[in-house]
Amino acid sequence: METLNKDIFNHDTSIDVTHKINTMELDNWINHLKYVKKELTNLISTCNKDLKNNLADHDIVERFEKKQIENETLLMALLKYSNSRTDIAECEDTQCDMIYIREHETYRRSYLYHLDKYRRLKNVFFDKVHGKFSLSRIG
Repeated sequence: METLNKDIFNHDTSIDVTHKINTMELDNWINHLKYVKKELTNLISTCNKDLKNNLADHDIVERFEKKQIENETLLMALLKYSNSRTDIAECEDTQCDMIYIREHETYRRSYLYHLDKYRRLKNVFFDKVHGKFSLSRIG
């Protein structure tokens, strides 16, 4: 299977289609984590500069910084994994293909877990910011 060609053709086997879809999905994950990286940089900067006086609880900044490290670790792992997928073309049997498919499922779970935790952290942040600004308007 040629991993560089992501077009799906009628003559592709189901395994070829799976590899192509997984490759497209992986590209999306990588692009999304690059966006999250920029977003985390902006959130940390906002907390440290613009909201410093309003956010007495610096726990949220530390949690964003930890998430930033986790995001970078996962991004680097996915980039390395993406590079290793060039060997898919060398698979000559179903067992080899299944190794790649199982590995992809493992990365999918890691990616989804990371996103879930990140979204929860952002919700905590926005709840705190909303609460602080709502309280400051009342007083």
